[in-house]
Amino acid sequence: MTWIRPVHPSDPAHPLYVQRLREAREGYPPEYGPPRPGNQLPAAVARDSIVASHGQLPDVMFHMFAGFRAMLAPDLPLSRREQELIAVVVSRENDCFY
Repeated sequence: MTWIRPVHPSDPAHPLYVQRLREAREGYPPEYGPPRPGNQLPAAVARDSIVASHGQLPDVMFHMFAGFRAMLAPDLPLSRREQELIAVVVSRENDCFY
């Protein structure tokens, strides 16, 4: 749970963040899209989001998301499986608990 007040993409009070997030996420792989019907998160974490905690800085987040999108481009030499495998190894080496 974050201590920073999150700004969620559905929050109408932050239209710039919502627009920038939508623009940056275009072209993401489908597994980064909305959760599939039937997949339910526990209520305690349903509105938690690392991304939403950075919503106070929409222009910064736009560039971070755009960079992430470029790293996941389907025409790169690594497959999605290889990309995910690298992410797992790096997370493990960094003792990341996610």
